[in-house]
Amino acid sequence: MTIKKLFILSTAVAFFSCGNDPLPKPKAMLRLEYQKPAYSKVDVRLPFTFEKNRAADKISNIKLDGINDSYGVNINYPEMKGTIYLTYKKVNETNLNNLLRDAQNITQKHTMKADEIESIIYENPEQNVFGMFYEVGGNAASQSQFYATDSINHFLSGSLYFYAKPNYDSIYPAAVYLKNDIRRIMESIEWKE
Repeated sequence: MTIKKLFILSTAVAFFSCGNDPLPKPKAMLRLEYQKPAYSKVDVRLPFTFEKNRAADKISNIKLDGINDSYGVNINYPEMKGTIYLTYKKVNETNLNNLLRDAQNITQKHTMKADEIESIIYENPEQNVFGMFYEVGGNAASQSQFYATDSINHFLSGSLYFYAKPNYDSIYPAAVYLKNDIRRIMESIEWKE
């Protein structure tokens, strides 16, 4: 075989073997699946009990403020990089309207980033628990919030926050999962008299 034929053959092989240029993979969403929730009753040094998901870490930061009879409780979900914050305050003759207004204002502060805020009234006359659950859609800092009270002695508010930049598409699976947990907390409240 002559050098000319060898050159033509090697050029043809090189030319035809490089026909497909590499293409970048299309963008895809990571499918996140979480374990099926299993709830258990939490009865610690608080003026109320509730049910929490066993997927959450132990409850932390139970802080007692003896002056105002208030408590702060954090329920951490490290796998989802989120925390449910609960704040309890004792109701007296003068503070119920302020507590209600503050809880509603905290939710309304998210209207700048939220696509929508859906409010759902909650009533459980058997346990004397009345309140409101808020589902916040869009890139807001908190995806779910609630408040519950018996209007006489107890007031509890709760909110869900992720310790990540709010990107609704990315946190959506975790937000839905934890929205159900925060609702379960609200719906399982029993006041200690």
